[in-house]
Amino acid sequence: MNQLQVIASLAERDVLRYTPAGIPIVTARLQHQSEQMEAGIKRQVEFDIAAMAAGEISGRLNKAALGAMFQFTGFLARKNRNSKSVVFHIVDFDPVVQA
Repeated sequence: MNQLQVIASLAERDVLRYTPAGIPIVTARLQHQSEQMEAGIKRQVEFDIAAMAAGEISGRLNKAALGAMFQFTGFLARKNRNSKSVVFHIVDFDPVVQA
């Protein structure tokens, strides 16, 4: 199974563009910070990840507020066929209400 769910802020977002087939795409960069337990020890985790949204979800991501926190759901795939780096393909996201 290849499914990723992460709470992150929308750090950067490129302009909405269209593939040659007419599919809307938005690329973005997400930033995550949390505290995780590993081997019984608390660990500070920080990372940023390249992300993209295609189709209907790209319109929502294009309107999402930069810097806001969201819970993103999606999967990882290679950036392109010959690449070793991965991109998070967003299939859904919801705002996170901070207390």
